[in-house]
Amino acid sequence: LPHEVVVMNALTVNLHLMMVSFYRPTATRYKILVEGGAFPSDQYAVASQAAFHGFDPKDAIIELVPRAGEHTLRMEDVEAVIAARGEEIALIMIGGVHYYTGQAMDLGRITRAGHAQGCVVGFDLAHAAGNLALRLHEDGPDFAVWCTYKYLNGGPGGVAGCFVHERHAEAPALPRFAGWWGNDPKRRFEMAETFAPQRGAAGWQLSNAPVLSMAALRPSLALFERAGGMSALRERSERLTGTLLELIDALPDERFEIITPRDAASRGCQLSIRARQDARALFDRLQEAGIICDYRKPDVVRVAPAPLYNTFEDVWRFAEVLASVV
Repeated sequence: LPHEVVVMNALTVNLHLMMVSFYRPTATRYKILVEGGAFPSDQYAVASQAAFHGFDPKDAIIELVPRAGEHTLRMEDVEAVIAARGEEIALIMIGGVHYYTGQAMDLGRITRAGHAQGCVVGFDLAHAAGNLALRLHEDGPDFAVWCTYKYLNGGPGGVAGCFVHERHAEAPALPRFAGWWGNDPKRRFEMAETFAPQRGAAGWQLSNAPVLSMAALRPSLALFERAGGMSALRERSERLTGTLLELIDALPDERFEIITPRDAASRGCQLSIRARQDARALFDRLQEAGIICDYRKPDVVRVAPAPLYNTFEDVWRFAEVLASVV
């Protein structure tokens, strides 16, 4: 819903602001559930929040890891951990799409499992916003945060976004760090000494809106609308990435493997190619051939045909280049 979303700050700033409000540990319920190998900024944020509240991050943080010999998480295993340890968990904070493997998590199932155990649930949607057709209100997490400089094309360091579910829209007693721009607009220029938060996510704003980065983001969002919105783009994305997967599978080479889930519902547009030999050398040769992709240590090259501007010809050409460089 419109009042559940606000554009503000940067991604990790928003994550910290949300944890100020929604990570409320007690002596017995203080743990944070995250996915193993989460993006470093998320790891730093949750560890520092646990330490801020006086807990040892090594004890307070529970990491979800795939089964032996597997690269991605099984949802039944995630639910099993939540069911078994839910009474210890104060916060579930998981990435919507894993930056390294490209696995898309089932946000609704995680939220339902967490809430059934009394846990607060939040998501980092850095690799999901503009990539998946998100339904945060229906899925019901307490909060979510994301950036706009990946799939939303807002530019490096672009302004970030934040979701706070409607059930928290009017919760003035909920602890938060307050600032000028989060105050009720009707009272903002009364220079009142007491803070009266705006309704919804906007009540978590701190400072004046970053107008220049918003100006860079706005034409990108207009293009998303012209293209038919996220549902249409997601449908095209599934076909683009599915075609790329088929083309790579057809290459008779044992020197790499796809570690991203093959089920289209369990991934975005990204495919993570794990090189069994020298991933950096593979990445360099792809770059030299004019392919814009991404290398992540220790052994993955990430390829993402974005449906807004990549074509089936791009996908075909990538497979042709990959075949030539290996």
